[in-house]
Amino acid sequence: MLKLFRHTLLLAVLLPQLACAQKTKKIFDGKTLNGWEGDANYWRVENGCLVGEIKPDKPLKTNSFIVWQGGQPGDFELTLRFRISEKGNSGINYRSEKLTDIPHALRGYQADIDGANRYTGQNYEERKRTTLAYRGQQVTIPPTNLTLKEGSQKNAWTPMQVTGSLGTSDELKAKIKSEDWNTCRIVAKGNRLQHYINGVLMSDVTDNDTVNGSRKGFLGMQVHVGPPMKVEYKDIMLKEL
Repeated sequence: MLKLFRHTLLLAVLLPQLACAQKTKKIFDGKTLNGWEGDANYWRVENGCLVGEIKPDKPLKTNSFIVWQGGQPGDFELTLRFRISEKGNSGINYRSEKLTDIPHALRGYQADIDGANRYTGQNYEERKRTTLAYRGQQVTIPPTNLTLKEGSQKNAWTPMQVTGSLGTSDELKAKIKSEDWNTCRIVAKGNRLQHYINGVLMSDVTDNDTVNGSRKGFLGMQVHVGPPMKVEYKDIMLKEL
């Protein structure tokens, strides 16, 4: 009887863990671009990494994304590791829409990443409301009647309301490694969007703007217009909540 009780108790502990593990999936196999769509001039697989690179002989005219083709996640947790060159500019877009008039372009939320770590960790909305939260900010985005042009000033969404601090930008920058591997974790649940770098919460947005906000969409990685650069992503894991 005691043995049966122990087995039952063990199952009660393990089953939720197994269910959680089953929800988490590897969305990049480390060998091919199967399941991803992007411009082969700028994206490739190398040493188990998803690599985005701008070379001197192939300058980029518009920001270019490689997009996961496995669905349009809504509530999810995405974890991955990244490394970016000193002059690099990249980011991870999520809950985004594809543009039809610009090739390999996304519009939507972005976990910003750059080699100088000036922006890494902030929430930037590509081709839409621009900066929703700088690094270190806890922000609420209220409903608004403003157009995108009216609401976005100096590359930031002016209606945003800073409701708390996660630390200064420089304090949080010290947690990010330059030209080395870092871990990024994005948690999107309902209208709350959280960006973590190396386990540290960098920005926290509650988006109450039902007109401009998004609850699901495409997931993709960016190479940004600018000088030659290289960004690498690996261990890309998605858990839908």
